[in-house]
Amino acid sequence: MHSILLSGVAPRPIALVSTMDSNGNVNLSPFSFFNAYASKPPIVAIGPAFSAATGKAKDTYLNIIETGECTINSVQYSMVEQINLASCEYERGTDEFVKSGLTKRPSQIVKPPMVAESLFSMECKYLENIPLGRSIGGNGNLMLVEAVRFHIAESAFVDGKLHPQRLDLVARMGYNWYVRAHGEAVFELAKPKWNGIGFDALPESITSSDILTGNDLAKLAGVKELPMRDENFPYFTEHLTADSLEVELQAGNGLGALYAIKSIRKERIILHRIAKVFLEADDIDKAWQTLLLE
Repeated sequence: MHSILLSGVAPRPIALVSTMDSNGNVNLSPFSFFNAYASKPPIVAIGPAFSAATGKAKDTYLNIIETGECTINSVQYSMVEQINLASCEYERGTDEFVKSGLTKRPSQIVKPPMVAESLFSMECKYLENIPLGRSIGGNGNLMLVEAVRFHIAESAFVDGKLHPQRLDLVARMGYNWYVRAHGEAVFELAKPKWNGIGFDALPESITSSDILTGNDLAKLAGVKELPMRDENFPYFTEHLTADSLEVELQAGNGLGALYAIKSIRKERIILHRIAKVFLEADDIDKAWQTLLLE
């Protein structure tokens, strides 16, 4: 069940949590049971579960309960091997900063140090812990903490906003798998500006397409109102030339593909393939007008 859950509920952000016991011993441990749940005030949660085999509590759990403080630090791809080392089950009182080679950075409000190598860190105060399923032998915890100060590297910003390519975060998957939130794995998807017409308003000739995917249909269904046929579409420039439908489709040139088929019968499957090219370029208007050529 543990492996199935962690494989299906993924990717999960990783909290690199620094704590300190009442004697000043520092602990550093990664947790992938971690997320944010409120922004006013900023509240995040980690899940330091008790050992399923021994019932032993994590040092992180014991330290936060004892002192009420921690820091939560981001995990960049450049740190993954060090984080893996910090996850080892060292004896209580062992300083994983020393074991992993990571650098302590003094906090300003709480006592536990931050991780200097992390681009994003939060100083946190303990709020409450919710035991999970204790009545049936459960070992989980939902520990809520409030972020009382943020520390963010200037290099993580682009035009005043935190940028995922700069953060280069790593998330946890199932078993030994991780994912890197960088490069083509990161994409933008703007929130709808209005209530789309929905799938139920799409013509059956479109929803029954063997070419258009669910994502393609969702783009078409996201328009504010069902478009009307534009008798002037498609618009061809004076110097536009196109000889092969397949070449234009492969090149992602929707207008070129329409030009290539202007002298042949406009079969549905061809129009849907061309519409898909426009949809992949997020040109919803041209995709609709292509489909309306039917």
